[in-house]
Amino acid sequence: MTKNQRLATGLALIAVTLWATVATAFKLSLTYFSPLQLVFLSCLSCIVCLSTILLIQRKCLLVVQLLKRRPLYYLMLGSLNPFAYYLLLFAGYSLLPAQQAQPINYTWAITLTLLAVPFLKQRLYVADAVAMVVCYLGVIVICTQGSLIDFNNTNPLGLCYILISTLIWSLYWIINTKQTADPIANLLACFIGSLPLTIITTFSFDAKFNLAWQGIAGTLYIGFFEMGITYVLWLFALRYAKQTAKISNLIFLSPFMSLYFIATILNEPIHNSVYSGLALIISGILIQQRFSRTTQQPNTLKQKKAA
Repeated sequence: MTKNQRLATGLALIAVTLWATVATAFKLSLTYFSPLQLVFLSCLSCIVCLSTILLIQRKCLLVVQLLKRRPLYYLMLGSLNPFAYYLLLFAGYSLLPAQQAQPINYTWAITLTLLAVPFLKQRLYVADAVAMVVCYLGVIVICTQGSLIDFNNTNPLGLCYILISTLIWSLYWIINTKQTADPIANLLACFIGSLPLTIITTFSFDAKFNLAWQGIAGTLYIGFFEMGITYVLWLFALRYAKQTAKISNLIFLSPFMSLYFIATILNEPIHNSVYSGLALIISGILIQQRFSRTTQQPNTLKQKKAA
């Protein structure tokens, strides 16, 4: 593939902008669906999206081969992402203001470093410890609105859901570290692998749907632009890039852009502490990337991880 930094930057900026909108899409969609229903419908729309992309690329057979070769592996992987990760993420968003949930979700990058110690047998360096302190100080600033001791301005259960979702995502990525399959085919196999668990739990515990068109539009938007197309745009941006570091750093625009959409569309007045806390979280991640020698964050970013 011919390298083209301008094209790579353009694709990355489109992806970053789309990811910046998904926190708003989560909150709007959760007014029509429960977290479990939103996981189910968004996963279906993502499967349609990724299947269409692979059909255009003539790679659909790859997904069939992956599922036939390792069915239990993809059932397990799909139970982590998308099922558990998005269920916890949506549950957190349902209980927290978007301006709190969105930046706190960014701490997955530090959680990944923590999990790399027991699972990948990596050392924890001083830079990692400093980065963690800075990141989680940012979380405290956001949740306490700058007081550092008063947690009455946040929902503890919602906070726990978001933080646990970062553990789930990090574990999912660590399991995928040695995966050599086509990344889009691999992602689709995970989503298909999640269907049995998602269908059983949804129709056992939350089968009554409110099928308003606004909610359906939200699930399509999340499935296509949080889980599907944006991931592909980011992947191609990295492939075309001459300097991947410059492309990867663009992702740090997303949370700040997201606050703009949250303020203008959701009409959430953004507290000054959110900007301060988010700056601390981003600073912690940059410290970890610049000075640590442990595992680097995945360039493909959990889609969302930007969410």
